[in-house]
Amino acid sequence: MAIHELSALLWRERELLDLLTFKLEEEQLLLTAGKSRWLPHGTREVEQVLEHLSKAGLARAVEAAAVADQWGLPAESSLGELAAAAPDDAWADVLSSHLAAMQRQTEAIKELRDSNEQFLRAAVRSTQETMADAKPAAGTYDSYGRTGSHGGPGTSATPSHLFDQQF
Repeated sequence: MAIHELSALLWRERELLDLLTFKLEEEQLLLTAGKSRWLPHGTREVEQVLEHLSKAGLARAVEAAAVADQWGLPAESSLGELAAAAPDDAWADVLSSHLAAMQRQTEAIKELRDSNEQFLRAAVRSTQETMADAKPAAGTYDSYGRTGSHGGPGTSATPSHLFDQQF
């Protein structure tokens, strides 16, 4: 029966949302600990979970359309509409519970995403400020053995830079 498959797919999707929440929290811990070296790994893991979620969402949509067809509803009916039209109160409760849990999970994920974005922006700003304040230890030398920052024939009036200040 399609409703059993739909319920199983909803459980799988909820597990993936939990895993995404975990991966975003891991990313946040890396950001707050200043362990930026591991961020690409964390980001890759988040992207993998998102890919699995996308596939799970597609499978859920297909199964929900089958359930909607069995219950005489339009194929594009939402989970809330399926819950409201369920022929059995037990299935209405199951679908409503899935929907409420997924909405809570999605809200928590949005908050984590926004928080992580703020941490990243602050880290970029801090890096830019540090790079702008960095002073080279020594200038470059011209053909007369003077540093380039002293001026004179063949030298530049601007000091050399170790970093590209445009990050």
